[in-house]
Amino acid sequence: MDTRILFFDKSDRVRSGWRFAIFCIGFAFVTFVVGQVAALSVLYFSPQGDYLFLNGALLLFPALLVGWLSGRYLEGLPFRSLGAWFTEGWLRNLLAGVFMGGATLTLAVLIAFVFGGLQFAPNPVDGGVIAKGLVISFAIFAAGAAWEEALFRGYILQTFNRSGLAWLGIGLTSLFFGMIHLQNPSANVISTLNTMLAGVWFGVAYLKTRDLWFVWGIHLMWNWMQGSFFGIEVSGLTDLVSAPLLREIDTGPTWLTGETYGIEGGIAATLALIVSTVVIWWMPWLKPSEDMLTWSSSQNRER
Repeated sequence: MDTRILFFDKSDRVRSGWRFAIFCIGFAFVTFVVGQVAALSVLYFSPQGDYLFLNGALLLFPALLVGWLSGRYLEGLPFRSLGAWFTEGWLRNLLAGVFMGGATLTLAVLIAFVFGGLQFAPNPVDGGVIAKGLVISFAIFAAGAAWEEALFRGYILQTFNRSGLAWLGIGLTSLFFGMIHLQNPSANVISTLNTMLAGVWFGVAYLKTRDLWFVWGIHLMWNWMQGSFFGIEVSGLTDLVSAPLLREIDTGPTWLTGETYGIEGGIAATLALIVSTVVIWWMPWLKPSEDMLTWSSSQNRER
């Protein structure tokens, strides 16, 4: 038996499973190094503001760096193949993602409002304070969504996709995505399943454009509108937004509205995520650029 086939495919490239393992080891190492900087930053930044933004930015760095190096030396791909560069259609995809993320979150809120005890009231706080909170929280959510998408819908999903194993990649990244939220306050079975379902949602969004702009816009707007506009807990966290536009009044039931975990802990979010995933999958005008399609295919070539 030729043991070489265990490590290399027919194109004489390292197999996707080994590429995945190499990326994970590299990401863990660089994250550890960067984490020492993040640990020191706690002394100088507020957990509610600057620190959370810095934390997201520092996690984004290893996801992009190790993703680029893995693509470059394991598959002969340029940095642009990660989908985090200003390639053709990036702004269109970002704006489409912002719209889809906001629309999906609004649908989930509407379901919980109509069929459950989710209500809202104006936040009796000075308008200047609210405006400042909206801007700061936008930056925090932007950084958080960026590193999560660069990691889960970045090299890991993309390298499996280039091997014709897109759904395996989506399954694995969705599982990991759910696992990192297990320790969040008030996490439950529904919230975990919804987080994994959101991973599928994001994975399908990536496949439609093959870049990270569309899926980043979705993720960012889902979180920002949830916490900053509606005043809902974001994955159980309550300290991400200092002054939301509205105040949430949630009387349950928990299985529908999520209550203390937020809308992501109820089936209102489940229904909205399923609807949005189907809509995105069938959007005929949402397509990858020629370059992104080439770099994400099994027949990619270095440019």
